[in-house]
Amino acid sequence: MIKGCKICGISDLNTLNHIINHVYPPEYIGFICNYKKSSRYVEFNKLKELVNVDKKKSKFVAILVKPNEEFLEKIKNLPFDYYQIYDCNTKEIEFIKNNYNKKIIAALTISNSEDIKRHKNFENIADIILFDSKGYEQSESFDHELLNDVKTSKQIMIAGDIKTSDLIKFKNKPYIIDISGHLESKKGVKDLKKIDKFLNTVHDINS
Repeated sequence: MIKGCKICGISDLNTLNHIINHVYPPEYIGFICNYKKSSRYVEFNKLKELVNVDKKKSKFVAILVKPNEEFLEKIKNLPFDYYQIYDCNTKEIEFIKNNYNKKIIAALTISNSEDIKRHKNFENIADIILFDSKGYEQSESFDHELLNDVKTSKQIMIAGDIKTSDLIKFKNKPYIIDISGHLESKKGVKDLKKIDKFLNTVHDINS
C-alpha cells in the first residue's frame, strides 16, 4: 500500500485550489521557497499569497535548500507544516527544528548505496526521510531498489523522476510518493489532467 503522496513545485493559485479540492487530495503539497534555479521557484510575496488558503486535508511543505537564518525568519509565520531541507547537516537541521517548531523532512540526494546509509544520521531529527535524486531542479532518477534494505522507524518519502505509470511498482512498499516534473505540460507548469490521473491512480492502487 502506498503510504501517501506529495505534489511538489506548486506555483499558482489555480493549480493549488484544484489539488486541495480534489476528491483524493495529496497528503502533502510542496512549494519551492528559496531555490531560484528552479522553474518552480515562488518569490516571497507571491508565496505569502499562495499559502494563504484553507489547506483542508493537505499539509504544506516549504522546500528549502541550505536556508540561512535571515530567510527562515522571513517565512516563519507562513502556514507551513513541514520544512523539507536539502544540503544541511544534522546540527543545522536540529537548530531549525528547535527554533522554528516545524516538522522536518530531511532530504537526502542519492546516486549509490553509500548515499543511502546517510539516513542513519537523521534518525533522531527528521520526522520523514526523503530519498531524492541529485537532480534538484532537474527531473532525474536513481535506483529505488537501493532502498529495499533500509530499516528506519521514520516514514520514508521517495522522489526522483517518478511517473504515474511507475506507481504500481510501489504498491507493497511503505513509501510516500513525491512527484513534480511528470505532472507538468511544460517545465514549471502543472497539468491538471496529469494531476488528476496521478491522484486517482494512487487511490485506485490503495483501494
